[in-house]
Amino acid sequence: MLTSHRSPHWLRHSARWPGFLVLALSILLFSPFAQAASAGELDLTYTLPGFIAVTLFLAAYALVMAEEKLHMRKSKPVLVAAGLIWGLIGWVYVHSGLPDAAEEAFSDTLLEYSELLLFLLVAMTYINAMEERRVFDKLRAWLVEKGFSYRSLFWITGILAFWISTIANNLTTAMLMCAVVLKVAEGDKRFINLCCINVVVASNAGGAFSPFGDITTLMVWQAKLVEFQEFFELLGPSLVNYLVPAVVMSLFIKNRKPAALEEGIWLKRGARRIVCLFLLTIVISVLCHTMLHLPPALGMMTGLGFLQFFGYYLRRSLPRSLERKRTRYSQRGDWRKLEALGSVVPFDVFTRVARSEWDTLLFFYGVVMSVGGLGFMGYLSLLSETLYAGWDPVWANIVLGMVSAVVDNIPVMFAVISMEPDMSMGNWLLITLTAGVGGSLLSVGSAAGVALMGQARGIYTFAGHMRWAPVIALGYAASVVVHMLINADSFAVFH
Repeated sequence: MLTSHRSPHWLRHSARWPGFLVLALSILLFSPFAQAASAGELDLTYTLPGFIAVTLFLAAYALVMAEEKLHMRKSKPVLVAAGLIWGLIGWVYVHSGLPDAAEEAFSDTLLEYSELLLFLLVAMTYINAMEERRVFDKLRAWLVEKGFSYRSLFWITGILAFWISTIANNLTTAMLMCAVVLKVAEGDKRFINLCCINVVVASNAGGAFSPFGDITTLMVWQAKLVEFQEFFELLGPSLVNYLVPAVVMSLFIKNRKPAALEEGIWLKRGARRIVCLFLLTIVISVLCHTMLHLPPALGMMTGLGFLQFFGYYLRRSLPRSLERKRTRYSQRGDWRKLEALGSVVPFDVFTRVARSEWDTLLFFYGVVMSVGGLGFMGYLSLLSETLYAGWDPVWANIVLGMVSAVVDNIPVMFAVISMEPDMSMGNWLLITLTAGVGGSLLSVGSAAGVALMGQARGIYTFAGHMRWAPVIALGYAASVVVHMLINADSFAVFH
């Protein structure tokens, strides 16, 4: 689920949280009971520039949370906050005679973001390319035409959401499955609501054990805190996180069978080959990181080059392909497909790049740079000392996972990575798991949940999701317990 666990203009993936959490964060940041450790050469945690920087970040995030009411894209406030925070840092360091230190810190943070940006940009381009070639439409049409029972449809959409989200983002996966449910069970609001909840939980759980499934897992992998193969130790806990609420909810579904529907969808030319290219790109990216010790972004950008070459081939060979198909369909008398040829347009990879969710990518930049600036001021060391020195890391990671249901998991995970707490590999896997699946606790806790509230407006709602929150929380707790049991040895391994 290559997004944040939490993208088109209708996406409102940043959750809203009560004001007391902002107050709690402020108290935690300025807690006199924690000993501040300076991250940069100057400790700015108890200075006026430091207080202004924290206030700017909180104000920016308040605007992000009010995105739906203000109709203002979430990237705007965090971009401004990032610029002002680093401006404050630069001003202080210049006047202290240390301009090079601030410049180096900014460059390091920017490099970290750039590697993630290139990776995500290629992944989004491939997903958009597959969507344009109608790969997801074809899957939806196949499920609709089969006429599965309601209970079968519940399990099929959930299982597909779980596995597809390991390489695609949870947003695309959830919307695809929701489209199937809305098409087949039109009018049955209760069943649609249950299926939407199931799909949201499955999409978030599926991305938690794959480096490609979520921005947070990608961040942990690129930071070399968890190796590629080690993520798969979370497969069992992720399955439990999905299956526990799914089993309970399935008991409340009447096992009746809707009428089968026919929906003629044809894959566009090159669709299957683009899927294969995407899989090849992932393999190259993994090999770059594991064997060559180079950033995964290198493999992804190489894969983008493959897609560009293939797009060139599709454009150059399009006239010959159309002529062959016209002849073949005319001989068969297949007038529907013949008519559809009139809507065929050349494939352009740069159109797919342009359709990437730039608001999300720029929001990611603002968050990474803002949190990086606060860390350079010393606040992340302060927070780490308070949270990870004052609490057991297991409890800290469990609580942070629950916080990710109301605070976007990108800043939560980036803050933890930037704190660099001294944790075992088991605990790094734990925060990866909890940050990934914690968003399922509330409908507004992930991109999948917020998007489905818009797609199934009035049917899948915040209140409808909340009614099943205890069951989802049970799955959350069970996944943590399973991880601690089956991966107990990893808690003794420190990175």
